[in-house]
Amino acid sequence: MSTFFDEQKRSFIDVPITDGKIATSEFLEATEALIKLFDLLGSSAFTVVQNDLRGNVDKIRARLLSKPVESSTLQDLVINEKAEKQTKATQGLLWLSRGLQFTAQSLRETIDNPDRELAKTFNDGYGKTLTKYHSMLVRPIFKLAMKSCPYRKDFFAKLGADQDKVNAQLKEWVEALEKIVQIIFDFYESGNYATEPAAALEEEEALVVEAVAVAVAVSEEEEEAALVAADKAMEVEVDLPLQT
Repeated sequence: MSTFFDEQKRSFIDVPITDGKIATSEFLEATEALIKLFDLLGSSAFTVVQNDLRGNVDKIRARLLSKPVESSTLQDLVINEKAEKQTKATQGLLWLSRGLQFTAQSLRETIDNPDRELAKTFNDGYGKTLTKYHSMLVRPIFKLAMKSCPYRKDFFAKLGADQDKVNAQLKEWVEALEKIVQIIFDFYESGNYATEPAAALEEEEALVVEAVAVAVAVSEEEEEAALVAADKAMEVEVDLPLQT
């Protein structure tokens, strides 16, 4: 019986790492497979997370397509872009890695605390990763997304029917993701490739605009759901037999 991990085009487990360098094309494929994981969380509140990840994937892929030889590994991509005094893909990879770290940490919290619901584990994951990069405007939007996580049992059911297999695959997948994220962060630190403050501010402002739009959409969705629930409650009340 297949699982979510069986159906991925590429897993982080299968991303080639040679002499500490990460293959760019395979890394992007694995990241795109990860983005689909948020569909299983079943809330439009996570759209802002998905769009942020996709946007940064697009920046890296654009660089890969324009300079395939010089960008065959993530490390070569960053080094060669710096030599050209360009930063777009480098900044994209940095923000993408932060998003991947959030995902890995949230799932690590989920694995290590089997009695905790996703709303708690994802909120803890956010608190240990992305929150330090976000402004006071963005943080509440992401916390809203964490609160909209499904029940743990429902999420794991969507991952696959064979729960023993799902748990084993999830653990292996998260470990591979954690390894890749750490390699990227160590590389950025060693070469001081981190995003410039002005670029970081621009990224943050764009995220605020999208986050607010998503928050409005979520509020409308919740309001509609409440109205539907109220209508159903009224139907039940009308159908109740009169007490004698």
